[in-house]
Amino acid sequence: MIERYLEKFLFTSRWLLAPFYVALVFALVGLLSKALQELWHFITHIVTASEADIILAVLSLIDLTLTGSLIIIVIFSGYENFVSKIDEDAHRDWPEWMGKIDFTGLKLKLLSSIVAISAIQLLKAFMNVKNNSDRDLMWLVIIHVVFVGSGLVLAWTDRVSGEAHGYKSSGSSKADKEH
Repeated sequence: MIERYLEKFLFTSRWLLAPFYVALVFALVGLLSKALQELWHFITHIVTASEADIILAVLSLIDLTLTGSLIIIVIFSGYENFVSKIDEDAHRDWPEWMGKIDFTGLKLKLLSSIVAISAIQLLKAFMNVKNNSDRDLMWLVIIHVVFVGSGLVLAWTDRVSGEAHGYKSSGSSKADKEH
């Protein structure tokens, strides 16, 4: 009986994660505020801006968009994987991937987004090379290479782990194999 109550308590404790996901929604609002500031600056300076300045502004908007997408991925995938399932039928425009991403897929999507954000930061630095020191550029490249390497290692270990558990090497999940 004690075991059953302990398990129920532990199972219910997953709801402690819900406030974290709500906090991420507020972070998304803050990011939207920054994106609107960037957009306003872009619009008000478009006539006098150089081509490089326009490219940098667009890259900043893309960077903020990718970061916002990353937050959405974490919110929905994390909530679905760790807290509770969301009723997809109640939402007509529910994206197909949201109900199907598992923890491995979440890790890969997160790292892919981080690599893309890092690449944009690196591209922004190279577009503005005259205002960046060689040391700063070197560290940006090193950090980006570490992210790319980490992504490759993570994808490789997940693939090896999947093959060791009898999953198809094409990335199919256990559920796909059962159907």
